[in-house]
Amino acid sequence: MYFSKNIKILVTCAFSVLAMSANADNASKNREIAERFAKCDTNRDGKLTREEAKGCMPRIYSHFGYIDSSNKGFLTVAEIQAVADN
Repeated sequence: MYFSKNIKILVTCAFSVLAMSANADNASKNREIAERFAKCDTNRDGKLTREEAKGCMPRIYSHFGYIDSSNKGFLTVAEIQAVADN
């Protein structure tokens, strides 16, 4: 019984560490996306057009139509972060 309890504690701790690591990775990734977005958003309107993404964020440019599923013609940093988090 003592052994079983220790295993449960160990497994719980391991999952907690993995979850914290994943959250830290997501936070770091989201920060990097926000920084790149800010550099690419040349008119500083908070919207990234396909043209702005073209030379600055090539992977976003190549998947622009998928990310902009409502065909607004622009992306927000939150939309890009949401896709990156999946």
